Parts: sequence; structure tokens; C-alpha cells
Amino acid sequence: MTLYIACDHLGVELKKELIKHLSNNGINAEEIGIENSELDDYPDFAFKLGDLVSRNIGSLGILICGNGVGMSIAANKVKGIRCVRATSVDDAFKGKNHNGCNVLAIGTNLGVDLAKEIVDTFLSTKPADVERYLKRIDKIISYENGEYNEL
Repeated sequence: MTLYIACDHLGVELKKELIKHLSNNGINAEEIGIENSELDDYPDFAFKLGDLVSRNIGSLGILICGNGVGMSIAANKVKGIRCVRATSVDDAFKGKNHNGCNVLAIGTNLGVDLAKEIVDTFLSTKPADVERYLKRIDKIISYENGEYNEL
């Protein structure tokens, strides 16, 4: 599995902590290669990471900004991305297991310890495999592809 990670200027320190945490657990997180500055804009990071995840089937992404909201909105504009903004372990679990999310957005406001728990849960949770969840995900994909047939 390829794991991409990116942040805006507000998430630089948390990103460093998460990369170290992941590395200590045998997981390599690939930074997306956009430099941070005080004038950077979160959509640039979300779009770049989203493009990478959507092109590399089976890969996952982690986005970090002040509270995760902006990153999740921007990432969800990229075709093929289902991004969960998680503020709890339960959000991370359900985002991936119930909704087939392939990108996690978190905020620095969570603190390092909770952020690590959320990331660990997201990465260790198996993807959706319950028929009703898969049906819902397929509807989202169909809509995204312009093929959705309303009820």
C-alpha cells in the first residue's frame, strides 16, 4: 500500500510527528512534494494528494490542516476520492469501513495523541465489505461518473 501525506502550513509539525509515528510502525508515508509556506493554500495540497490517490488504486492519503474541514471539502472534489474528516476514532473507522474512504483529513486542533489514534484506526480498518455499504458507495461512484439513476 502506498500512503501519501500532505498538509498546509498549519499542519507541518503534526505531519512530522505522524511521519515519525508511522515510520516507527513500519509504514512509509510519502510526502507529495509541495513546499509549505505561510501563504500556501490547502486546496493545492488536497488536489495533488487526491490526484495521486485516485491514480494509484489501493493507495491511501492523509491530509492535515487547522481543523480538517477545508482539506476534506477540497479532496472530495477530486474524482475517485472519498475523504472523511475525522475528529474521533469512530469517524475514521466508519469513514473507511462504512463509506469506503480512501483519504483521511484531520486537524491540528486534535492534538498529537488523538491524531495518531485516528490515523492508526484509519490505516488498520478494513475497507467496506458489507453489501449495503458497497451499494451506497457504488451509488456515489455512479453519480460521480454521471451514471446515477435516481430512485
